[in-house]
Amino acid sequence: MVFFVQTHYLWHVKHYINVILPIPLEKSFTYAITNAEAEFLKPGMRVSVPFGKSKIYTALVIEIHTIAPLVYEAKDIHQILDDTPIMTPIQLEHWSWISKYYMCTLGEVMRAALPNAFILESETVISRKSDVEINDQDLEDDEFIVFEALHHQSSLKIQDLMAILDKKNVLPVIKRLLEKKVISVKEEIYEKYKPKLVRYVKLNSSYSSENELQQLLDDLSRAPKQRDVLMTLFSISAKTKAPVKVSELSAVSNASASVVKALIDKNILEEYHIQTDRIQYLGDVKEASKHLNKHQTCALDEITKSFEKQNITLFHGVTSSGKTEVYVKLIEEQLKRKQQVLYLLPEIALTTQLVERLQNYFGEQVVVYHSKYSSNERVEVWNNVLQNSPQAQVILGARSAVLLPFHKLGLVIVDEEHESSFKQFDPAPRYHARDTAIVLASMFKCKTVLGSATPSLESYYNAMQGKYGLVELNQRYNNVLMPEIELVDVKDKHKRKQMQGHFSDRLIEEMNETLKNGGQVILFQNRRGFSPIVECNSCGHSPQCPNCDVSLTFHQYRNQLRCHYCGYNVVLPKTCEACGSVEVDAKGLGTEQVEQEVKGLFPQYHVVRMDLDTTRGKHGYEKIITALEQGEIDILVGTQMLTKGLDFRNVKLVGVMNADNLLNFPDFRAHERSYQLMAQVSGRAGRTDERGKVLIQTYNPYHRILQQVSTNDYKQMYKEQLDDRHVYKYPPLFRMVRLTFKHKDYQKVNVGAEWYAKSLRMVFGQHVLGPEFPPVARIRNQYLKHILIKIPPGQSLVKTKEAIRKINTSFLSVKAYRSIRVVINVDN
Repeated sequence: MVFFVQTHYLWHVKHYINVILPIPLEKSFTYAITNAEAEFLKPGMRVSVPFGKSKIYTALVIEIHTIAPLVYEAKDIHQILDDTPIMTPIQLEHWSWISKYYMCTLGEVMRAALPNAFILESETVISRKSDVEINDQDLEDDEFIVFEALHHQSSLKIQDLMAILDKKNVLPVIKRLLEKKVISVKEEIYEKYKPKLVRYVKLNSSYSSENELQQLLDDLSRAPKQRDVLMTLFSISAKTKAPVKVSELSAVSNASASVVKALIDKNILEEYHIQTDRIQYLGDVKEASKHLNKHQTCALDEITKSFEKQNITLFHGVTSSGKTEVYVKLIEEQLKRKQQVLYLLPEIALTTQLVERLQNYFGEQVVVYHSKYSSNERVEVWNNVLQNSPQAQVILGARSAVLLPFHKLGLVIVDEEHESSFKQFDPAPRYHARDTAIVLASMFKCKTVLGSATPSLESYYNAMQGKYGLVELNQRYNNVLMPEIELVDVKDKHKRKQMQGHFSDRLIEEMNETLKNGGQVILFQNRRGFSPIVECNSCGHSPQCPNCDVSLTFHQYRNQLRCHYCGYNVVLPKTCEACGSVEVDAKGLGTEQVEQEVKGLFPQYHVVRMDLDTTRGKHGYEKIITALEQGEIDILVGTQMLTKGLDFRNVKLVGVMNADNLLNFPDFRAHERSYQLMAQVSGRAGRTDERGKVLIQTYNPYHRILQQVSTNDYKQMYKEQLDDRHVYKYPPLFRMVRLTFKHKDYQKVNVGAEWYAKSLRMVFGQHVLGPEFPPVARIRNQYLKHILIKIPPGQSLVKTKEAIRKINTSFLSVKAYRSIRVVINVDN
């Protein structure tokens, strides 16, 4: 009897789930589920849930329990979207760390991590009420059109109505039809991911005997094209012993799709579909990895020894020292142990070159993940990583790859770890992929290698403090000398009239010599467009962006002025808008202008530009990099995309067009970044048997950073920069949190930021800087103001963030400040 009571009691226990919603909410939400759902559901599975008045969201289950929410009535879920979890417990723990450390919500981390196709949104569907009789005369014209359309289709989406009525705002029409009780409206969820299905054909089984087959061929004697297709099918099947694709059959038999369709319609051929991955490695058999030279072998041994004592090792190897081959040996070791490897790169341009190299060694085990992939392709990579499939043992990607659902992670490699592209700025989570990867590795209890020719001050400082191991490789591969770096004084060249446009006589001379000897040239200018400023020579007026506090950049290939912050563009005016003068000149230098000048100076050579404008397509980087590798390009002009670890065998000369605009940037990291950028771009020269040359054009050749670049003295740069950081209390000695206030009302931003700064000073005293307007104080019609909080070495980071959170809550609870957007950026 007691047993009966207990089971009876359990039967009435209500079950609930806590879920993360892909919206910026501080807390998780609780929903009610049935007993059967409670048995089936597991953390990491997706469910669709109602939220607010009518919205339906995809939510991630994080906990199943029996505690009802105290404050609100738990709603029921709509449906379960997965059979198995799409994420792992360690991944959930990792997301939780990101949300706490970078002061954002779990919903924001979820939105950043999951491929778009996983986050299903609801869509409004309109259907006609069958039980209502309506008189056509009661309806207005556009209402009647919708009513008629619903005769032919049972339901319509908002987008369908827009197309039918040819107007953007269809909500008034829907509202009127609802009032007249003609239609009903509901929210529906649609699965966004569609597997790729490939069409195959085979001979219908009714022609399996020889007699039937002979009869068929005789019947087809009047249709020679169809007969040829059939004979081609037999020959392909005999050769490959594999299913035959429709596309392959058409190509080999030179027949149109209609011929194949005719055979399918006659039931001679049977059509079927096979699901396939969108991303497949179709290369040849793997090649063995290269033998390391004695310096690389020594570095590999040192890394292995360092791993015995340290979990993180900084691998400081000069440019072209062969760091990638050392990584390959480390990867091989992990693959033998059946472990996954995460290989992070800062730039998509880099992945295109490295993918080929790694696939030559590891074949289909290498998988790539970055933002240029389509949503469906990213889902397939996600599933392969989650299932630990043989196609996802080496995961190569940009920063978002750190958020994938790893199964058995054995090693993390962060190449070019100094790169600022590893930091996500907008939207939240504003995480740093290098630091996030280190935490992920510690959760899997595996090792991390941070590689760079110019390590960030933070990483080198940690190595000097003994937190990281340090391994150095100071010898270039094949003992090639480091490139010879020459500083060209542009001010002096202008005085002596030795400049042609923006090119000094030295640069033209070296380019001529390099090109004559069959070498390639890279010219670096870190500004895209033709020129950053267009100015009237009569009155000095310069066209400004109406939405941002910046002058418009001239793009000659489209003959337009563009804003690089908000995308605003306008055709270049023929006269000055202020005084009407025709003397409007382009000032400053961008990659387009360098390209034009080079084409004028070297008309017989092939010149190509590589910047954001020329690499917008999915394979934009690949085309340019492949063309340069195959010697189709003589001179490549580009922005900082060129600097990041690319390996070009035949580049003998690198020219930096203007070093000064890098150095004079208002940021405490400007000098460190300038050194890294110039040292990296210099490293693209002379990577094989011959010493390369680098020419840096500058108005200030005696600048300390330029001198350090020319002598390749990283340690001297590190020492000087660290002294400066010590004096001014900046990272790596102090930690930083930057708060940005955004609002379209100038006065509101000022008052709100002042209130916030006063509150912060009451807690942190002198370590609060600001509020100050940044160099570009208005972007997209919103005014910006910054406050900087410096956190001394002994101060608790957790308690600091708690205090900031409390002040933030108080700030947003003041009605007047609620509309001000506060962006918190940790370790910016």
